[in-house]
Amino acid sequence: MGGQEPKRVKKHICAGMLAHVDAGKTTLSEALLYLAGSIRRLGRVDNRDAFLDTYALERARGITIFSKQAGLTWEGIDVTLLDTPGHVDFSAEMERTLQVLDYAVLVISGSDGVQGHTVTLWRLLAKYRIPTFLFMNKMDLAGTDRDALLSEIRTRLDDSCVDFSRTGTQDFMEQAAMCDEEALEHFLETGEVGEETIRRLVYERRLFPCYFGSALKLEGVEELLEGIIRYGTVPEYPEAFGARVFKISRDDQGNRLTHMKITGGCLRVKSVLTGPGTEGTCWEEKVNQIRIYSGEKYEAVPEAGPGSICAVTGLTRTLPGQGLGAEAASMEPVLEPVLTYEVKLPPGCDRAVMLPKLKELEEEDPQLHVVWDGHLGEIQLQLMGEVQIEILKSMIAERFGVEVEFGTGNIVYKETIAGPVEGVGHFEPLRHYAEVHLLLEPGERGSGLQFAARCSEDVLDRNWQRLVLTHLEEKVHKGVLTGSPITDMRITLVAGRAHIKHTEGGDFRQATYRALRQGLMEAGSILLEPWYEFRLEIPDTSIGRAMTDIEKRSGTCAIAHTESGMAVLTGSAPVASMGDYQTEVTSYTKGCGKLTCTMKGYEPCHNTEEVVERIGYDPERDTDHPAGSVFCAHGAGFVVSWDHVKEYMHVDSGILKELPEGMDQPDGAWGDGAPGNHGLGDVSAGNGPAKTMPEGSAQEEIWLGTEEIDAILNRTFYANSRDKARQKSGIPGKGGSRRSFNPPETRTYRPAAKQAPQEEYLLVDGYNIIYAWEELNVLAKDNMEGARGRLMDLLCNYQAVKKCNLIVVFDAYRVKGHETEILDYHNIHVVYTKEAETADQYIEKFAHENARRHDVSVATSDGLEQVIIRGQGCRLVSARELWEDLERVKVMLREEYLDKPQLKRNSLIDVLPEEAAKELGRLKE
Repeated sequence: MGGQEPKRVKKHICAGMLAHVDAGKTTLSEALLYLAGSIRRLGRVDNRDAFLDTYALERARGITIFSKQAGLTWEGIDVTLLDTPGHVDFSAEMERTLQVLDYAVLVISGSDGVQGHTVTLWRLLAKYRIPTFLFMNKMDLAGTDRDALLSEIRTRLDDSCVDFSRTGTQDFMEQAAMCDEEALEHFLETGEVGEETIRRLVYERRLFPCYFGSALKLEGVEELLEGIIRYGTVPEYPEAFGARVFKISRDDQGNRLTHMKITGGCLRVKSVLTGPGTEGTCWEEKVNQIRIYSGEKYEAVPEAGPGSICAVTGLTRTLPGQGLGAEAASMEPVLEPVLTYEVKLPPGCDRAVMLPKLKELEEEDPQLHVVWDGHLGEIQLQLMGEVQIEILKSMIAERFGVEVEFGTGNIVYKETIAGPVEGVGHFEPLRHYAEVHLLLEPGERGSGLQFAARCSEDVLDRNWQRLVLTHLEEKVHKGVLTGSPITDMRITLVAGRAHIKHTEGGDFRQATYRALRQGLMEAGSILLEPWYEFRLEIPDTSIGRAMTDIEKRSGTCAIAHTESGMAVLTGSAPVASMGDYQTEVTSYTKGCGKLTCTMKGYEPCHNTEEVVERIGYDPERDTDHPAGSVFCAHGAGFVVSWDHVKEYMHVDSGILKELPEGMDQPDGAWGDGAPGNHGLGDVSAGNGPAKTMPEGSAQEEIWLGTEEIDAILNRTFYANSRDKARQKSGIPGKGGSRRSFNPPETRTYRPAAKQAPQEEYLLVDGYNIIYAWEELNVLAKDNMEGARGRLMDLLCNYQAVKKCNLIVVFDAYRVKGHETEILDYHNIHVVYTKEAETADQYIEKFAHENARRHDVSVATSDGLEQVIIRGQGCRLVSARELWEDLERVKVMLREEYLDKPQLKRNSLIDVLPEEAAKELGRLKE
C-alpha cells in the first residue's frame, strides 16, 4: 500500500476546465497558466502552439481530444488544471476526469450562449456534485450582451448563478443571500453576506460565481483565478492511503501510464498497490515511477501527497474509475456511445492479431467496448460520432500501422425486465458442483446494474458469495430479446450451495451465468433504446410542420415560448429517428431553424417488434450463454433446459414467497412439494445432491470439461440412444415459456413458433470424411480418385433416401489458378474449391450466408471447424455419426428393394377357365 503521510502537506486544489467546443476553454487555460507564471508566452489554438494541445492531431484539428494536466501556484495554493475535451464525440474522456475534480470552471461563449452540450455538462456537474465557477468568454466580440447572457444562464442552467464582478454591492449581496435561507435571514438582519458564507454556499453548490471577460485578451482572467482561490475550499484528506484512477494512457516509449488522484495518505515510488482481480483474487503490483505532468513534460518525483494528480508506471491491471487503497470505485459513467460500428480490416490483416491491439485502446477508453462477434465474424466497437471515427482511424494507423475503415453505425440497444423473477443455475458435471439462486428485480431507469447478497452464511459461505458477486460484475451480460446488454436491474444472491470436496471457483462462474440467463428467459423483457432531449428553434410559421415531424418520429414536444416571430419547441425523441432531422429542419426553415439534441438516456423502444425481428437473435442457439443447467446422476451428467430446470434444483430459496401480495410471479416457480426441493440425499453416485433416475436410464460414466459441457454433452451424450434415455430419465424437452410480471410493452421469450419446413442442406467435408472412414482411408492410400468416387457413390445412395441438398466439398486450394468448380454427380453436388480457399473456408462461408434461411447440417470431424460451424447455428454431424446413418440407409434400401419376395408372374393358364386350362395342359405334355 502507500506510505505514511508526508512531512509537509501543501494546500492543493484540482480544477477542471469544461466547455462546449470552440468556447475558448483551452485559451482560458493558457491564460491562467501565463498569469501565474507557469508558462512564459501565450500560445494559440489557431496557431497550433497551445501549451496543452500536446498531440499532433489536436494541433491539426484545433480541438482537445485528450484531457491534459498543468500546474500553477497562486497565493500559496497549488492548483492543478485539467483541460478536458469540448467536442461531444469525446465526452467520455471529459466525464472520466470529473471524478477527481474539486472544482470546475464552465466556459460559455458570450457570442453563442448556452449550447445543448453546455446543458449536458451542467447536469454532469450536478450528478458528480462538483462546485462550479462560470466564465463567460469572448465578451469582447460585437453583439454580446452581458445582461441577456446572464438571464439565459439563470433560465437554462440555474437561478443561483450570480455575477461576481459586482462583489460588495447591495445588489450582489441580495442575490447571493437569495440562494440560502440562513444567509437570507442574516442578510435581512445585517445587510451583509460574509465571505465565509459565500465560500460555504459555493462548496455546497447553492451559489455559482459568474465572471465575464476575454481569455484571448486576458480580460477577467485574473479575477476568475482570484475567485477560485478566495472562494474555493481546500479539501481535507484522511491519513490512510487512497487513490482514484481516472485515465490510462501510454507515453511515446509505449509505457503504460495510470493517471490517478491521491485521495489520502501518500504514494511513494516502489510502493506495492493492490486491486481486485478475477475469481475473487487481488493483484499486487509495484509503482516504478511517479510523474507530475505539466503539458507534455513531466517531473519524476519520489512521492505524491494528498490531492496530487499524478501518472504512475509499473501498473498493468488498473482501470479508469477504479479505487485503490481506502478509496471506493467511482460511479458508472452517464455518457456512453449509442452507435456500434464494425471494424473493417485491410486485406492480409489477421483479426486475431488486431483484436488485442484494439483492446489496448479500450484500456484507455473503456467506452469503446471492443468485442468480437463470433456469429457475425467481425470486430465491433462503440463510438460517439464521425469526428471520433476519424481520430480513431488516425490513432490506429499511427500506433499500429494499420489502415482500418468502419461500417455503418447501428443503434446500441439495451434490455431490462418488467418484474421480479428468480433465476436458478446448477453446474454439476462429474467432479464439479455449484448451485446459485438470483433474484432479478427491475431498477430505476438509468440506474444500471446493482449487485448484492442476501444469503445466510449457514447456507453458502461468505467466500463463495463474494465469488458469485465477482462473476456478476466481471462481464457484460446479454439479454434474451436481441442479445443486447442488460441494465437497470438489481441482482441479489438469495441462495446457493457448494460441495465440500468437488466445488471449484469455475463451477460458480458457470452456475452464476446460467442462473442469470435462466431468470432472463422467464422474465418479461423490455427493449430499451437511447433517447434525445431536443430544443428546436424555428419560425413560428413552421410550428405545425415541426410538431407533425416529431410525432412521426415517435417523439413528444411542447412549445416552450414564442418571441419575435421565433418559437422554441422542447421535447424528447428516439435517437434512431432523429439522425437526419437537422438537415430537414434547415431545408423547411430556409436556414433559420436550429436543432440541439442532448442525451436523455435509455427509454422503452418505440418499435420493439421491428427491432427484434430485424436482429433475429435466438437465445437458445447462443451456446456461449447457456440458460440450462447441468446435473449429475449415477456418475453421468445431463443437461436440463431452462424451462424445466427449477424442477431439479437442490435448494428452495423461497424468495418469491416474500414478494408483496399482488405481484405476479413466474408460473410454477415454486410449489408445495415441488420436485428438487429435497436434501442432500445419496451423493455417492455423483458430486452432490442427486436426483433419483428411473431404472434403466443410467449412462456410461464420462469426463466432461467445464468449457465443453454444453457444446459436447448436449450434442453427443444421447446420440446413439436417439433420445430414448432422455425420455426414460424424465428430462423434459422444450416447452412453452413461463411468465412473470408482463405489462404490454414487455416481451417474454418464447421458443420459436413452428414455421414452414426449411430447405435442408448437408455439406460434407470430402477429404476429412475420407480420412476418417477406415474403408476409404485404406483405398485413398492406393488410389485417391477411387476413394473420391466411392464416397460420392455412397452419398448418392444416402441422398436418395434423405432427399436433402447434399454438397460434398473437396480442397483444390493448392491448384494454381483454379476457380471454384461446381459439378452435379447424379443426385448430389460436388464442389472443388478455388485456389487459396480450403473446404473449411467454403463451408464456413456457406453456413454464414445460409444458416438463418435454411436447415444446414455439416459433416466433419475437424474439432475447430465444429466450433466455428456451431457458432453459425448449424447442425453438426461427425464422421462416425454419418457412417452410422449411412449404414442405416443401406439397411433401409436392402429391405425396400432386395429382401422383398419376388412377385409371381402372371401366365395365360392362370386366367383360363378350368376345362380350357386342363386341355392346354394336355397339349403341353
